[in-house]
Amino acid sequence: MTGVQTCALPILYRLIETMATAPDPVLISGETGSGKELAARALHALSAAGQPFVAVNMAALPAEMIESELFGYERGAFTGADSRKAGKFEFAGRGTLFLDEICSMPLHLQGKLLRVLEERAFCRLGGNAAIPLGARVISASNRDLEGEVASGRFRQDLYFRLNVLPLKIPALAERVADIPLLAQDRKSTRLNSSHQPLSR
Repeated sequence: MTGVQTCALPILYRLIETMATAPDPVLISGETGSGKELAARALHALSAAGQPFVAVNMAALPAEMIESELFGYERGAFTGADSRKAGKFEFAGRGTLFLDEICSMPLHLQGKLLRVLEERAFCRLGGNAAIPLGARVISASNRDLEGEVASGRFRQDLYFRLNVLPLKIPALAERVADIPLLAQDRKSTRLNSSHQPLSR
């Protein structure tokens, strides 16, 4: 069966416009390749233009590195920590932190993320100073998180905290007319990224 010739992007964009006016967390769900990060970048452009957009793919990080990547660390926090390093929460500043494939976050770290969202503050590994969280958190998943909760692989309280504003992205098979637009947007994103200075 061929895909339905439906162009959903304008409808999604109008929904994104309404979400951009609130600072609450957004949970974007959809299949791989459906445009979840593009939706997150659109939200960022409408709500925090000029501020950092920091994307972290949970599935691409080794489990033992996720905590230090997100929160950063102080010198001496662990073997090899020769100097202080800021994490993704700090780099995001007052912009947007995009946690892609949040379903891949290990269960023992989900509680730490929940606490950060509840307290709007975090500490670097090995540190005691609370650093205010100024960024909006947008997460995305290609799995059914309600099913992950039911199976015990994802915390229900974290799911509720992330899912304040849910955004469902239809599968590309249902919106074939969007494919050229998505391809153009991805090309523009790659070109813009290639002109950004490397973070240190």
